[in-house]
Amino acid sequence: MDEGRAGKARKMKVLLTVHQFFPDFSAGTEVLTYSVAKELIGRGHQVRVLTGHPESSALLEKGKEVEEYDYDGIHVYRYNHSNDHALVSGSRMQLDYDNPIAAEIFERVLNEFEPDTVHFFHLSRLGSSLITKVSEKAIPAFLTPTDFWVICPKARMSYADGQACSGPSANAGNCAMHLAAQPLGAQAESLVKFIPSAVGDFLVRSVQDRKYFNLRSLNEVKALGKRLPTNIQRLNRLNKIVVPNRTLENLLLQYGVDRERVVLSAYGIKFDQSIVRSAKAVISSVLRIGFIGTLASHKGCHVLLEAFQLLDKGSATLKIYGSEAEFPEYSQELRARSEGNSLIEFCGTFPNSSIGEVLSELDVLVVPSIWTENTPLVIYSAQAAGCPVLASDVPGIAEAIEDDVNGLLFQRGNSKALYQCLQTLIRDQKKLERLALSAPAPKSIATYVDELLVIWGQSPSL
Repeated sequence: MDEGRAGKARKMKVLLTVHQFFPDFSAGTEVLTYSVAKELIGRGHQVRVLTGHPESSALLEKGKEVEEYDYDGIHVYRYNHSNDHALVSGSRMQLDYDNPIAAEIFERVLNEFEPDTVHFFHLSRLGSSLITKVSEKAIPAFLTPTDFWVICPKARMSYADGQACSGPSANAGNCAMHLAAQPLGAQAESLVKFIPSAVGDFLVRSVQDRKYFNLRSLNEVKALGKRLPTNIQRLNRLNKIVVPNRTLENLLLQYGVDRERVVLSAYGIKFDQSIVRSAKAVISSVLRIGFIGTLASHKGCHVLLEAFQLLDKGSATLKIYGSEAEFPEYSQELRARSEGNSLIEFCGTFPNSSIGEVLSELDVLVVPSIWTENTPLVIYSAQAAGCPVLASDVPGIAEAIEDDVNGLLFQRGNSKALYQCLQTLIRDQKKLERLALSAPAPKSIATYVDELLVIWGQSPSL
């Protein structure tokens, strides 16, 4: 191809990275990574994916940390991550952001594939030291953070009870207390927020100043104290950080990311226009409620179940879509809460290509997250299908949902408030229709990739 020819995009070799990937994982970040990869491949670019994969606690044999496979035309390098690799590094927390095995695998992939551009979609299980590797080779590198991992060790910026956390204190002392209380249960974890962060900061500083500490627990505290400044320093070596909303943009700037590196671009999705048209016309006499997402406590499906059980019998049905294998104890708890109610159906997972059909059979989608959610992709999919969204009123979601215009917002974790929203839609069919017809058209994945190419310094033209 004549690279100087006007209107023609230079064909590139692009490496995408993500903490986990298909076929075993199919949540929002994985769908976004997959969709970008397929769109780029469709335009003639070469794309490969480097991903992490959680393994059992047993140490993996040398040479078995990485495997390769193809998924739907995408070549994937998979790093089989085991927390017991921390026995070598001395700290699980340090392994979270400084993973020498993942960095070595990443460097091998860079040398073999020789990408023109690297775009990180998540660095958990891989570590931010990958940024250092790609920077040393002077390969343009970019990041789309899909949650708060770069700032928060738990990635969710919230306590066990769902209350928002404002972020790490000066020395991450509040994080140290939070993580120390975690094994004691949700109640102890939630009470930590009442302890002044200065107490934890003093502890972290004391450990950092003592060279003779070799206890594993103190090594974890040391590593935690270094996590945030290390990540921020590495983020400032990236060419650009592509954030989906102002909430995440402000958080990164607050903690020291260079303003000129941050660019705003909401996610794009792949959707079928025929489903968009048909879905808006279908509203049933019985309210058909749906949940689509990871069946984990922070996603709040239990809040929806509590609200649903308050509704008059026969006024609504509930379909729950999500894998019960990833967090089996929580899934069993959901099953127990639903026992004896034939109007609640656990539907498992479905191919991402079928999301339009799934949404077309719902009157309303509920996103009851109890963490500081970062714009779930499923909201955009629902909007494309003309399906109103009821969601927790947290900043990332509130940027995508305008209350009582194209959806309804309720206080996070408040099942009674969610019940009132559902009851309103059951009683007021006209409001449900108005919300459905007001759903904004989301950005397509093609437009999103156009924006990424421009950010990468390339022409989006075919």
